[in-house]
Amino acid sequence: MINLTIAIGALIVAYLLGSVNFAVIIGKIFLGKDVRKEGSGNAGATNVLRSAGIIPGLLTFLFDAFKGFLACFIGKQIFEYLSSSVEGDMYNPSVGGYLCLVCVMLGHVFPIFFGFKGGKAVAVSVGTYAVCCYPAILLGLLAFVVVLLISRMVSLSSLVATVTVVGSSIVFMDFSTPFIPQIICTLLAGTIVFVKHKENIIRLKNGTEKKMWKGKAK
Repeated sequence: MINLTIAIGALIVAYLLGSVNFAVIIGKIFLGKDVRKEGSGNAGATNVLRSAGIIPGLLTFLFDAFKGFLACFIGKQIFEYLSSSVEGDMYNPSVGGYLCLVCVMLGHVFPIFFGFKGGKAVAVSVGTYAVCCYPAILLGLLAFVVVLLISRMVSLSSLVATVTVVGSSIVFMDFSTPFIPQIICTLLAGTIVFVKHKENIIRLKNGTEKKMWKGKAK
């Protein structure tokens, strides 16, 4: 019972870390106002970049990625500690990492500290997969850059990168561990990103999605 309480506590910590929305915090520091009332209204790095500039946008991305990294790292460490005292795979560290991955993304999307109105969880997922499956995030970042250079659209790049990360994380998954919970978590993570991009998807279909810069991409 104590072990289960500790495990649940790790998931709660992951959610609370996700709820620390750096787009709102950094936006208030640099703009003096809530970034959710500026630009696209999204509490994410791209909207901060467009509304406040490159440095605030970069800081938002880095801090969001770091909180994702920290949440999953803590989760894996706690589950590894718990697994040392329990037989079986109930507290498998990889499963713990993926569970925290979902929780920190939910915290980012529905932050308890900011009225449950958060971002789209793209930047935070970079940090989470750096812990849970770093080959997947490397491929995802590559896909993001390639699509961004071709399309000049962050939303499309994020969606393609998400599909890449989800698919490659399953391919690179350690199937000697309890892989079903991990697959479910990574599919949930991908679903969260796609649901949060529903308006972008509609604009992409209508050909009205904004581009990051004008002119032909080099």
